[in-house]
Amino acid sequence: MKATLVRTSLTGIAGLTLAAASLFAATAHAADTISVVTFGGAYEAAAKKAFFEPFTAATGIGFSTESYDGGLAKLSAMEQAKNPTWDLIDLESNDAITGCDEGLLRKIDRKSLGNTSAFIPGSIMDCAVAAMVWSTVYAYDTTKLKTPPTTINDFFDLKKYPGKRGLRKSPKVTLEWALLADGVKSADVYKVLGTPAGVDRAFKKLDTIKPSIVWWEAGAQPPQLLSDGAVVMTQAYNGRIDDAVHKDHKPFESVWDGQVYDFEWWGIPMGAKNGDAAAKFIVSASSAQSYADLTKYIAYAPPRKDAIPLIAKDRLNDLPTAPANFKHALQINASFWADNADQINKRFQVWLTQ
Repeated sequence: MKATLVRTSLTGIAGLTLAAASLFAATAHAADTISVVTFGGAYEAAAKKAFFEPFTAATGIGFSTESYDGGLAKLSAMEQAKNPTWDLIDLESNDAITGCDEGLLRKIDRKSLGNTSAFIPGSIMDCAVAAMVWSTVYAYDTTKLKTPPTTINDFFDLKKYPGKRGLRKSPKVTLEWALLADGVKSADVYKVLGTPAGVDRAFKKLDTIKPSIVWWEAGAQPPQLLSDGAVVMTQAYNGRIDDAVHKDHKPFESVWDGQVYDFEWWGIPMGAKNGDAAAKFIVSASSAQSYADLTKYIAYAPPRKDAIPLIAKDRLNDLPTAPANFKHALQINASFWADNADQINKRFQVWLTQ
């Protein structure tokens, strides 16, 4: 009887020891791995090289990655269930704003970022830090235009540059460009667009090129439109044109005047199991050197001004925030579009059919 009790006790102790060891191992593994969700593709590949791998080398903390299409539905469901499985999330501007407002994202400790005056204005939110800057520009084929266009006005000038224009089938950026080309200063664009008269003015300017517009819906289309000669100029994402030039050796040139830029963001879900490790990562990824390193792999720009001197001069010309390219840039107003997108989209759809 005693022997049986002893064996049972020892077996129980051994079982508890093994369970504790397993729990410790699982906890240690969790602490050593940040679960990150991104939009995938070329940007995630570049982020791995510039951000993830150096952080792992310095701290021993690794990453497990998952791709998504944006939005807050899944994050909101995690919050309601009190079971977040993500530690770090790649966010668009409107989702970063909404996620913070709805309490889905953890607050950022600004002091941990060091000299915040080095950051471009608007690149730090209460609950997110900019991971990079991308922009919408327009581009043309240098072999097909004798006189290169240089301003946003040239995009709307069908007399000087006859031919088709490629535009994304969306009022976002398109209406901003129309107002800029109609003489509205960058600082006043959203004041004007926030009025019925301003919206009318933007559509009236678009009317001047409407018969010449070729609409596109996917980011891969603008370079193809230029290659096929279907358009003389096209609105495009700067990274797509950069890829076409450097990887596909296309004779394209971007026009930066009137570029509309936006940030992509790092945020930490509220209650993230490894939120502290994710916060350390954000500090690391927000250094001038890390931002500069990203440009080696993709043409997205640093949100820090002090990263510019660390970038190779031949690469700097490809980036939205290069001093020469950033002179007449307009930051997209995510809050404006969050508040007005439905109403303006309805107007845009009606205008398309007229």
